[in-house]
Amino acid sequence: MLHPAIKCASVFLLSTVKFLGGPLAGTSMGLHFWPTLALTVAGMMTSVFIFSGVGRVWMQHRQKQRRLRREPIFSKKSRNIIKVFRKFGMGGIAFLTPILLSPIGGTVIATLLGVPRQRILLHMFLSAVFWGAALTFVSIHFGHLLHHGK
Repeated sequence: MLHPAIKCASVFLLSTVKFLGGPLAGTSMGLHFWPTLALTVAGMMTSVFIFSGVGRVWMQHRQKQRRLRREPIFSKKSRNIIKVFRKFGMGGIAFLTPILLSPIGGTVIATLLGVPRQRILLHMFLSAVFWGAALTFVSIHFGHLLHHGK
């Protein structure tokens, strides 16, 4: 049996890199709804906080490298990201981050598109709470059904 601190650390750390893993790990280790939700949101927001700061420095470094190598500013990949951003905005990126992207990936995309850090933090927090609650609820619900099916 794992120590409660190890369970909590596992949910938190997993949520920093792959959001969906937090609710699944928390419920599979027997954590209740609120601790699982809190650790999942805290894990994602730790990544968002770090990478929204680091992302700006990295972006400036990449721009300098491109200028030195005289590379084109827009690639096919960057054009596709801009299309998605124009269509859905920061709210769309934040909404999709926990389920399709990773906390790191969604944050880096938003940062590279020049979204202000406070706006990234707010939208990502709202998305983390929404998806954390929904996924933790579903995970607990289906986990409960699996145990009664035996």
